[in-house]
Amino acid sequence: MAHLLHLDTSARRASHSRALSRVFAEQWRAASPAGTYTYRDLAADPVPVIGEAWTELCDYALAHGITDPVRLVEGVRTPAQRAAWAVVEPLLTELVTADVLLIGVPMYNFSIPASLKLWLDQVTFPRASLDATVVVVSARGGSYAPGTPREPVDHQERYLRDFFRGHFQVDDITVINAEFVNSTVDPTLARWRESYAASFDAAKRAASDLARLLASGGPVAARAGS
Repeated sequence: MAHLLHLDTSARRASHSRALSRVFAEQWRAASPAGTYTYRDLAADPVPVIGEAWTELCDYALAHGITDPVRLVEGVRTPAQRAAWAVVEPLLTELVTADVLLIGVPMYNFSIPASLKLWLDQVTFPRASLDATVVVVSARGGSYAPGTPREPVDHQERYLRDFFRGHFQVDDITVINAEFVNSTVDPTLARWRESYAASFDAAKRAASDLARLLASGGPVAARAGS
């Protein structure tokens, strides 16, 4: 039975990234009625910052060669570590049992929201691996596409790709971007509104198509944006 873990991270309740992740989740659930679904709104219910007890769990895993998330509990020896593990365990269980990880994420200050970074810090342990497909649906104020002037300062998509490859050995990553979203509120960007509308519509179609494809077990090569 397939399982979808859906994370939203935007500080805005009515955001473009939330709209795109909702399209994906609704299509995936409709196409996979027997599948299971977990949702976390990391902006509305943020996870705490990691503390020293978390680093002690991490050090224990390194020192004892632990790579299986189930065994991380072996490092819990103090009350502070038990408290840290109480935060980590449900987040990590949701992640390692997911077949598809869906992240709705806006670009904030060329990078990702703090709400997502806090979650990433909590679930990341040494030499871990993840057997899941990662789907990122994002919204960006301008365009950071290849060949654009702002491509070099895209620390959102590039960071997430590097993170999942580097920490979880996941190469199966698809990123779908809606661009020029700030043109909807910034009069100085009004000339880009048609580009925004085309980009957002294309992103919705891509999210919908990809959700149905993944729910049906379609081939990786057929996925848009991989």
